[in-house]
Amino acid sequence: MTKCNLDSQKILKTISLLRKRIEERFSGSSLSMVCGDLAAIARDSDDTIADIHKNRPGYRLAVFVFVAAVLGCSAFGLCGLRTSSQEITVVLLLQVLDAVFNIVILVGGAIIFLVSIENRTKRKRIVRAINKLICLAHVIDAHQLTKDPSYLDESVIQTTHSPKRNMTAFELGRYLDYCSEMLSMVSKVGFLYVQNYNDPTATKLVRDLEEMTNGLSRKIWQKIIIIQNERKA
Repeated sequence: MTKCNLDSQKILKTISLLRKRIEERFSGSSLSMVCGDLAAIARDSDDTIADIHKNRPGYRLAVFVFVAAVLGCSAFGLCGLRTSSQEITVVLLLQVLDAVFNIVILVGGAIIFLVSIENRTKRKRIVRAINKLICLAHVIDAHQLTKDPSYLDESVIQTTHSPKRNMTAFELGRYLDYCSEMLSMVSKVGFLYVQNYNDPTATKLVRDLEEMTNGLSRKIWQKIIIIQNERKA
């Protein structure tokens, strides 16, 4: 069975090609620069993902040393117990069991904390990377906000502060389509971080990013459909 994984290099190649297409059609546009930022994030994603999956024996060594130290101290304390009659009474036994129980709880909590440090460190890097993509998705959306296809209707009266719109229907359709493609690539780059990393919090964040980009893309395609209908009329 073929392994179903996204290839980061192919995604980067697609984004780089998209930027060239934007530059050829809208030379020097800010949308082209935004696509360049997306390419840079995709390029850096390999290093981030490799670092996330890197084994960190230091964390495991810290857990081992801590457990060994606590168990050693506990054993030393239990061996040092003495009574006047050299016998362990029921009261003393209960006190020892209570102390052991408290130690187990404390040690268990400390182990869980130490073990989770590594995972929380990885999750923090993913959250930081996804937040960059979320910010970029908002920037892409901002670029298409003023691209209202209604201005193609010559009967529409422009006001003094109306945005300057000098694109043809074809150019406007291509511009909006490029925005939609970029949003799709944003979600693909986001998925790279979790496709081989099973963390519920990180996975939910990536799903939220995907839902966000899909919603923005649907809004763009509503404009594209209006343009297509206008051209057919």
